[in-house]
Amino acid sequence: MLSNQTVEIVKAITPIVGENAEKITCRFYQLMFSGNPEVKAYFNQAHQHSGGQQRALAGAICAYFTHIDNLGVLGPAVELIAHKHCSLGVQAEHYPIVGKHLLAAIKDVMGEAVTDDIVNAVAEAYGVLAEVCIAREAAIYQDQKSQAGGWNGYRRFVVERKEPESSIVTSFYLRPADDQPLPGFLPGQYLTIRIDHPTTPTSPRNYSLSGCPSAAHYRISVKREERLTPDAPEGLISNYLHDQLQVGDTVEIGPPCGEFTLDPDRAGNRPLVFLAGGIGITPLLAMAESLVHAQATNPVTFIQAARNSQTRAFAGSLQTLRDTAPNFTLRTIFDQPLPGDAAEGRCDRVGLIDDACLRDWVSNTDSEFYICGPKPFMQSVYQGLRRMGVEDARLHLEFFGPRQELAG
Repeated sequence: MLSNQTVEIVKAITPIVGENAEKITCRFYQLMFSGNPEVKAYFNQAHQHSGGQQRALAGAICAYFTHIDNLGVLGPAVELIAHKHCSLGVQAEHYPIVGKHLLAAIKDVMGEAVTDDIVNAVAEAYGVLAEVCIAREAAIYQDQKSQAGGWNGYRRFVVERKEPESSIVTSFYLRPADDQPLPGFLPGQYLTIRIDHPTTPTSPRNYSLSGCPSAAHYRISVKREERLTPDAPEGLISNYLHDQLQVGDTVEIGPPCGEFTLDPDRAGNRPLVFLAGGIGITPLLAMAESLVHAQATNPVTFIQAARNSQTRAFAGSLQTLRDTAPNFTLRTIFDQPLPGDAAEGRCDRVGLIDDACLRDWVSNTDSEFYICGPKPFMQSVYQGLRRMGVEDARLHLEFFGPRQELAG
């Protein structure tokens, strides 16, 4: 428990910390990567390069400080962080490193305004949060290892099959190299892949599991990300997987992680709406396939947004679900259609998902909504559904960053 003095101090400094949050996080990463370069391997340098990681941490700090006197509301955020840390193998001994550099960054940015009392209060607040995260992560690690076929760390997998799903998306079917059983997973979870890149050291990457749980293999589906320059971190691993990883090759994989999930056995009776933008289809397809496989009776509406029929992934899989399950409705929208896409019925609509589209295709605003895609797509969908009166608690998101960025 935090002392009353710490709570009052943290509440008092929250406005100024909020104003300087991104400066603090940028300085934090500079200090940490310089002082403890061994931890750099845990951080996606593409997210560092884009500023996304700095913004996400800034949002997390602001949320923690804002709710310092009501930490219960941070449960979902802690769950997200804990799963992300477990996917990367973060351990309890890493937390003091983060705490040291975070305090140093706050001092550097805020200068003489940081008194000894403020330093002590922030240190105590960080310590309490660290304890919560460490405990949750220990429980996740234990759960992973205790499952039949479960493991911690990395396990070698063989590429059993490699299949194109569109002009820019390829699926990889992965089986364990030791031929031992695989643990199940909840639809929506992801795997962590560690690649020994031949030219550039890089952090592990997370890829959503894109199919039903199977005892024989896991499937991930990877979009080839455009590389703006040869030395840019964006797209480094996705291009390597597309171009270099072949059937019979092996990769190192961490166990399934992630809190953005749908358990088909606990879906209840409420209607479900999936809204997928681009490669955001991967976790949502796993959820939809699992529901149909479990013969769930929930009315399901699956809305897929893509550029056109060439880049659209899993058209055949979705059409099979539509033809198999009478409770499954499929809608597609292209924003850069090819000639013939609309006229020949390859999509139901042309343009972007806007309020009019949502009103036409979402007949029941009392549904549970699962949303995944690029940030502009998620902003438009999230804001549109909120304007329709959908409660925030029924909007389930897979998003890298604070939810406030989606609200506008």
